[in-house]
Amino acid sequence: MDWTALIWLGLGLGMGLSIRWRSPRLSVVESTALPDCPMEPDQPELQSLQVAYQLATEISQFKGGFLARISHELRSPLNGLIGMQQLILEDLCDNPEEERAFIAQANQSALKMIKVLDTVLDVARLEHGRLNMEIQPLQLAELLQTIHDLTYLQAVDRSLQLQVILPEADLYVLADPHRLQRVLLHLVDGTLAQMQEGSVQISVSVAPDSISSDSMSSEMGYAHIWIDSDPPPALSEPIDLLQTPADTTTPVPSPGLNLLTSQMLVSLMQGTLTVLALPTGAETPAHEVAPQRLRMQCSLPLVEADEE
Repeated sequence: MDWTALIWLGLGLGMGLSIRWRSPRLSVVESTALPDCPMEPDQPELQSLQVAYQLATEISQFKGGFLARISHELRSPLNGLIGMQQLILEDLCDNPEEERAFIAQANQSALKMIKVLDTVLDVARLEHGRLNMEIQPLQLAELLQTIHDLTYLQAVDRSLQLQVILPEADLYVLADPHRLQRVLLHLVDGTLAQMQEGSVQISVSVAPDSISSDSMSSEMGYAHIWIDSDPPPALSEPIDLLQTPADTTTPVPSPGLNLLTSQMLVSLMQGTLTVLALPTGAETPAHEVAPQRLRMQCSLPLVEADEE
């Protein structure tokens, strides 16, 4: 072995011993700078993320059901429109008068579709801020008197009892007058249209500490508008609306779609719309189901009368 090889061998052994001697110190420094114990997450931040995830999931499910309802609503008039057009195109009309009648029916189906689309677009524009709510102090007594005047004839025609208990004149809520009137008309009209007998009562209850959450809060509280009916109308909907045959006798928009749009409109006015089942208090045998009344509760924030 020559001298050059011995020199290179010595340098290699020296560098190896140097690295081996420094490596424990580096590990100590690294362990000090990066401890093994994990950092605990901030508890309030974690709870906020969980609530946000739950809200996003509920909104996604609600919008999915809303889309299914719209598809179901549009299918019935669309089928009618296509059916009438096919009869005309296949020359199945006996005379010009019958062809004109088919065209008129197709036109009515098209108008029903436009009505559903207008309802959906109005809510969508409000939700995305392209159409503004005219939120202002609104006297409840005057509004409920208007609802009574617009619906009592329908109750008389169907031999139903309609009672409106007006609140105090100084009771005001914050709402959009036009859209709140539309919501209440949908609720009352839909209830009367589905009832064969019984009564409907509209009243107001004030609860100063009724609603308190992160999304909605009111220093004065909320006013509950109660629409009670017996027997309760059928509000249940099929689970899979797209697989259910469309009923041509159902009004357009249907009570189900009106209820969904009403819930969205009330939420945009910082309120809530819920449906409750109330016992009537009547005694029934053990083998029979106790009768119930249906209560639709529309809650809106209160406001001082002098702020109008």
